[in-house]
Amino acid sequence: MKQPHPAAAPVTIPLVVLTVHPNGTLTVTMDGTVLPPPAHTVWRRSSLPDIIEQASEHRSVPVWVEVRETDGTSLTDLFPAQPQPTRHEEPEASMPRHAVASPALVEVRAEGFIPGEDIAIAPITGHVDAAKDGSARAFIDAAEHPGVSEVVLVGRVSGTLAVRRLA
Repeated sequence: MKQPHPAAAPVTIPLVVLTVHPNGTLTVTMDGTVLPPPAHTVWRRSSLPDIIEQASEHRSVPVWVEVRETDGTSLTDLFPAQPQPTRHEEPEASMPRHAVASPALVEVRAEGFIPGEDIAIAPITGHVDAAKDGSARAFIDAAEHPGVSEVVLVGRVSGTLAVRRLA
């Protein structure tokens, strides 16, 4: 029987609570402990990507995030860990160079996402993060997805959807 990897999943998922104040600043706690902002700054809504990065140890562990608004409403979402990039093995020296297919990457761009949010690529080939201006771009290896002519980018937080044709 295959033994599970001991570090495959945390025993608990950290809970990050963002309490919004009337002036637009946030108080952030992680499992009940205050998470201080960088020196000489305050947390704001625009700080969400930095808060997630810090709380999730640079997306290496998942985190639950609860946002408590000033009107008493709240929103909860799970930010999953991002798979760590794997190193591709180099082709064997005895293989001719022309035998290794080079990727045919196609760039797909869209706007309207929340800066730093996780964006799904459907068919789900991976995830990208939105840039600080709310735009996103994905590189898709068309050779890995023969017959696919369109993809959908889905903002996990904003719900923004963008359908793009692969050219």
